[in-house]
Amino acid sequence: MKMKELLLFLSCVLCVCADVLHEDIAINACSDSDGEFMYGLDGEEKGYADFNKQEFIYPQPPFIDRTTYANPYEQAVANQQICRSNLKIRRDAMKDIPLEHDAPSGVTIYTRDEVEFGVQNTLICHVTGFYPAPVNVSWTKNGQKVTGSSINTPYLNKDGSFRQTSRLDFTPQLGDVYSCAVQHLALAEPLAKIYEVDSSAHSDPGVGPSVFCGVGLTLGLVGVAVGTFFLIKGNECS
Repeated sequence: MKMKELLLFLSCVLCVCADVLHEDIAINACSDSDGEFMYGLDGEEKGYADFNKQEFIYPQPPFIDRTTYANPYEQAVANQQICRSNLKIRRDAMKDIPLEHDAPSGVTIYTRDEVEFGVQNTLICHVTGFYPAPVNVSWTKNGQKVTGSSINTPYLNKDGSFRQTSRLDFTPQLGDVYSCAVQHLALAEPLAKIYEVDSSAHSDPGVGPSVFCGVGLTLGLVGVAVGTFFLIKGNECS
């Protein structure tokens, strides 16, 4: 009898499940010429190693109460050595099988803030759905190459592909035309997106704020629908 009770108890314990509150991720990736080491939480970067600057970067704005790590850059360098050692072992074992190449499935260009002529703003070029990482993003203004842009480290999507975001600070002037060109191993030629500063730019918000507002409205309507459903069910039960 006691054995049956014990088995029943263990069965109940094994069947217990809990909702996922947060998703934590750590990426350590390498190739012959490049490497990546980063920490993320709920789809956002918490920090990453910049092997060119030889330091660990925390990309959050200053008002965020961010998480910090002890000696993260030194740990990243050590993990890169392990990664390259493991890479060599797997290449020897698998005869260096060619990588699968997936071109970016989406490239979007938009402004960070509502556009006002003569007021500094930021252009954002968001690239997603590519494999392997990374992509290279270059910018032009009126057909001329511009420098000073930045790009974050590749971030892993749930389907195994990657996404990256490049940013360029600019001051909107009527008639200016900007473009971001994306280069990737799976692309025969760069994939470009264009942003034009036209006469209505001073009153039209960027794509980013519109997307966020749309998502917020959708979530609010879903919450109202779910609340109404449970209210009706509660009344039926009573």
